[in-house]
Amino acid sequence: MNRIVINTDIEVGTISRHIYGHFSEHLGRCIYEGYWVGSDSAIPNTRGIRNDVVEALRRIRIPNLRWPGGCFADEYHWRDGIGPRASRPCMVHTHWGQVTENNHFGTHEFMDLCEQLGCEPYICGNVGSGSVQEMSQWVEYITFPGRSPMADLRRANGREQPWELTYWGVGNENWGCGGAMRPEHYADIYRRYAVYCRSYGQNKLFKVACGAPGPNYEWTDVLMREAGKRMNALALHYYCGSGAKSRSATEFDDEDWFEQLKRAVRMDELITRHATIMDVYDPDQKVAMFVDEWGTWHQVETGTNPGFLYQQNTLRDALAAAVTLDIFNKHCDRVTMANIAQTVNVLQAMILTDGEKMLLTPSYHVFDLYQVHHDAARLDMHARFEDYPFGEAAIPAISASASRDADRKVHLTLSNSNPNKGVEVSVDLRGGEFTAVTGRVLTGEAINAHNTFDAPETIQPAAFDGATLRRNMLTIAMPAKSVVGLEIV
Repeated sequence: MNRIVINTDIEVGTISRHIYGHFSEHLGRCIYEGYWVGSDSAIPNTRGIRNDVVEALRRIRIPNLRWPGGCFADEYHWRDGIGPRASRPCMVHTHWGQVTENNHFGTHEFMDLCEQLGCEPYICGNVGSGSVQEMSQWVEYITFPGRSPMADLRRANGREQPWELTYWGVGNENWGCGGAMRPEHYADIYRRYAVYCRSYGQNKLFKVACGAPGPNYEWTDVLMREAGKRMNALALHYYCGSGAKSRSATEFDDEDWFEQLKRAVRMDELITRHATIMDVYDPDQKVAMFVDEWGTWHQVETGTNPGFLYQQNTLRDALAAAVTLDIFNKHCDRVTMANIAQTVNVLQAMILTDGEKMLLTPSYHVFDLYQVHHDAARLDMHARFEDYPFGEAAIPAISASASRDADRKVHLTLSNSNPNKGVEVSVDLRGGEFTAVTGRVLTGEAINAHNTFDAPETIQPAAFDGATLRRNMLTIAMPAKSVVGLEIV
């Protein structure tokens, strides 16, 4: 009943590596204690940035990092984060916990982090409480190669050469925490600010407009009509929340599991409908869709600051990530970047830290399994999957992506959302000759299985021997609640 046909000689687009991007906001312990410990810390670091986090993210080839927010972006004034750290002014972090931000991690530290990670920076500028001049000067400070007031200020702060910077967000969630604007007003504001976000020298900015919250299709219609010709991308936000009854990250039942994945599946509908509106104004698809905030959102862990959004990460989150990434891959013609929230210690994090301790979450391991799709050719795939029913509702039990890399290797990733039933999937590989298959599987004994600092390797990929290849027919015996990655040669 579960059948896939893959035409391995037919390419239907390229899966941008930027779909596997990340988002790190000045929120809770994401920046401070997550990345930044300071150069005098006993935790091994390079210029204040902790080495173990950098090494872990490099292993999954993090392609880009969005910063400084989030809601924080529209109250962040970049000049407070440059110059000698001891003299940088503090600020009150009004959105997340009302704690004091010392601004020790600013532009230079972020660009250093990106260089250490080997990823592209994606900076979100302040529209909500900032001025056009402030945003324009930040772009100049970072990217202008010649002599100018901002470039000279950069040099005075220790950076002679400009940085390379492509992705620039003009505001964040301006329908909400970024100013509570109507779409018509933000469209005009965007047009004005975008004019002064200039491309200097050889550096060309890719300008990203604030997109809709979930199913707000009117926002997309107005922005595309009024400002579509002046943007390079429109950024959608969607969080699939938590379960049906319990919002706990680790204490939930089968109903919560199903509801979480049902909400994750909704991403397909949202992208399809927003893309349909974009196609009306942009039939040549010159404007990309970014989904630069997405992920699960549970209650904070007991005893932690509710404004810090620190949550555990279970096998349920891993399945939600796999399902969502498959949807992005499917829509790679329009979706060219996505950023899971948030990389360290916040929401659906890749990494959790506790002092010198660090662990990798189940969601990290999904990004590890799926990195084979980075900049790979998406292959023509047709599938029929059984349902995973619960009560009167149902979602597809299986989700999958197929691609071919630069070395001509075919990769197939699949997830089985049913927590109680293993499934068999038959795959007809057409358009080539294949002789071998290898793979890894991510699963666990319980639906709420997760890694802790006392047991950091409870959930991690293992060798998978459930795939059999005979004459281009591949049979896969998938365990319940699992994610599988296969390489076929």
